[in-house]
Amino acid sequence: MTTLVFLEHHGGELVRNALAVLSKGASLGDVDGVVSGSGVRDAAAKAGAFGAKKVWVADDPSLEAPLPQPRVDVLERLVRDNGYDAVLFGQSVLAADVAAGLAARLDAGLNWDLADLVEQGGKLVGKRPALQDSVIVDVGWKSEPRLALFRSGAFDPQETGGDAEIEDAPVELQDFSTVATMVEQAHAESEGPSIEDAQVIVAGGRGLGAPENFKLVEELAQALGGAVAATRAVVDAGWYPYSTQVGQTGKSVSPKLYVAVGISGAIQHKVGMQSSGTIVAINKDGNAPIFEFADLGVVGDLHEIVPKLTELLKQRGS
Repeated sequence: MTTLVFLEHHGGELVRNALAVLSKGASLGDVDGVVSGSGVRDAAAKAGAFGAKKVWVADDPSLEAPLPQPRVDVLERLVRDNGYDAVLFGQSVLAADVAAGLAARLDAGLNWDLADLVEQGGKLVGKRPALQDSVIVDVGWKSEPRLALFRSGAFDPQETGGDAEIEDAPVELQDFSTVATMVEQAHAESEGPSIEDAQVIVAGGRGLGAPENFKLVEELAQALGGAVAATRAVVDAGWYPYSTQVGQTGKSVSPKLYVAVGISGAIQHKVGMQSSGTIVAINKDGNAPIFEFADLGVVGDLHEIVPKLTELLKQRGS
């Protein structure tokens, strides 16, 4: 089986989720990667440490903007010319667009929101959560190449060392792929790690009472060296940016420590953070669902508990 992994990058670095999928692919056999963009050769070289045998580099000014169709052109050519049996993607807006476009271009099957991939009887079998993550179902493909899109946090990157062979990928774009141009790219201003990469996350919910009280969550996250996340209710209310939403319609995360502040723990939120290493819940309602799956629960007024906890952490660090 020959496998190709789409290696997304940002700010000159390969993103964590792409490296995690690369590590998973390497655990199943030989795997290659592809990096597309402008000035990405240095970033591509780092993929060898995570299991890539070869990294195709499509380095061209026409690929500088993170638009999907030019990347579909690059991947289509690579898959057809090299006969890859499977193409793997880590979940992101760009990766989802590229995966869908490539599936249409190759008339190939695409399974999405996968949590795992295994080999059974010489065939690839995907593992997809269903029924609000209460069950795991097996999914397969009727044809090749097999395309798979994995949810964020499904795997951790495994650095095993090694160097990858770097080879230039042909860049021949279709006319229709150059029609769209990027006028402006905006980034949400943030401090500290993103919630996808953070080892510690402090998340706030409606129990905070008001948007200005998110300062409590931010200060605790800063004291812990972590990132700030939010529930859908908070995001829908305009209290915090969508990019921080954890849950069924947001992002899935798997930090070592997840601190839930004023979060009831509805199933929609649970599915996005239940794979965290240790879950700590702070809520005034002792019957809140989150206490059913939290490793440590604190029942009380978060407006009193969180500032005291933050102060103790600051004292310990000073």
